Amino acid sequence: MIIRGGENIYPKEIESHIATHPALLESAVVGAAHPTLGEVPVAYVVAHPGDSRTVEEVLAHCSVGLMKVKVPARLIVLESLPRNPIGKIDKPELRRRTAPF
Repeated sequence: MIIRGGENIYPKEIESHIATHPALLESAVVGAAHPTLGEVPVAYVVAHPGDSRTVEEVLAHCSVGLMKVKVPARLIVLESLPRNPIGKIDKPELRRRTAPF
């Protein structure tokens, strides 16, 4: 769970909405430290090979279907998401990679 200014945000809800974007294969959302809000959501996404959509287009897609507090503050495109030994997305590793605001 991400707590942004006292609001509980569930990463799965954001990931489910991002999954509806046709340019993206998969995503993972983690919290990043923020000096005034506590935490803000940051999305890591993997696009289909050869897709040239911009980060702004994906964030606009999020703005349409999510409340403003749930829209990722930052969206980072990766070639692939890190996985743990059993094949699940390694969110602790993504949290370590996430720079605070």
